[in-house]
Amino acid sequence: MSARALYFLILVVAAISCVLSDEATAATSEHEVKAAFMYNFSRFVQWPGPETDKPFTIGVIGKDPFGPVLDEAVQGKRVNGRELVVRRFSRIESVVGCNILFVASSEENNLERILHALRGMPVLTIGEMNQFGERGGMINLITQGNRIRFEINVEAIERGGLKVSSDLLRLAKIVTESQPVK
Repeated sequence: MSARALYFLILVVAAISCVLSDEATAATSEHEVKAAFMYNFSRFVQWPGPETDKPFTIGVIGKDPFGPVLDEAVQGKRVNGRELVVRRFSRIESVVGCNILFVASSEENNLERILHALRGMPVLTIGEMNQFGERGGMINLITQGNRIRFEINVEAIERGGLKVSSDLLRLAKIVTESQPVK
């Protein structure tokens, strides 16, 4: 996908998020937009290793803010020809086989332990909490006004052996770690 196509996609998603009116609709719509972002990140990140026929897995750890929205957003979609599935986890020890892991804000007190457990693994970590990237997460989804933006910690992504499209990097705010993960 070209930079222009990516930019158009981001604009469409941002426009959807701008039409939010009441709080209940805003919360649902915000997570619909974030679910779309997570799927689209899978198209602009390259994972190491040989191609496989195993499903491409998006995991959620902690109290799931998406409900059925994430499942609906990825239903019937594929990533590099692989079936896309969503799994939910309550403990980091049970996280196996994820390509993307969304760390719910309910796990903020466990963030250091979660990121330490995943250190060096090819798992794209995504969150929506204050200074997620600066604390060692890879992509942080942030709300500014009525728009969803994202920050990327390039160091953390490289440490996981992942490669990010330069098109995606151009649209992100790049952050660095202030508290490196041990």
